[in-house]
Amino acid sequence: MNKNNLKHARTCVYNVNYHIVWSTKYRRKVLTKDIAEYLKELFQEIAADKGFEVVMAEIGEMDHIHIFASAHPKISPSYIVKMLKGISGRLLFIKYPEIKEKLWKGRLWNSSFYLETVGSISEEAIKKYIENQNTKG
Repeated sequence: MNKNNLKHARTCVYNVNYHIVWSTKYRRKVLTKDIAEYLKELFQEIAADKGFEVVMAEIGEMDHIHIFASAHPKISPSYIVKMLKGISGRLLFIKYPEIKEKLWKGRLWNSSFYLETVGSISEEAIKKYIENQNTKG
């Protein structure tokens, strides 16, 4: 166990990490470089505001997101996804209204997502995988 990753809270010591992936609706390739940079900043702001941490975020092939998130055990992974997708989708349409033309019914994100827990052994492997997403497109 890597002790550097341990976080100390009032009632527990933890290392809870998630690899989360979701795509744009209809896999539309709308996540340009500018939008990707804006999203990365936005994810950091959302996480700070909602009490969890986005350790890494990358956009893959202009149509999906990879997130490496860390959170206190009381914060559910579905809450993390709901906050990141919901808030970012709304704010992205405000800043980049032209995206709506490529999507029907005003939905940016696919309703589903992929989630895996990441233990301390596989943490570096997952981080490297996410890091390499931006080189694939």
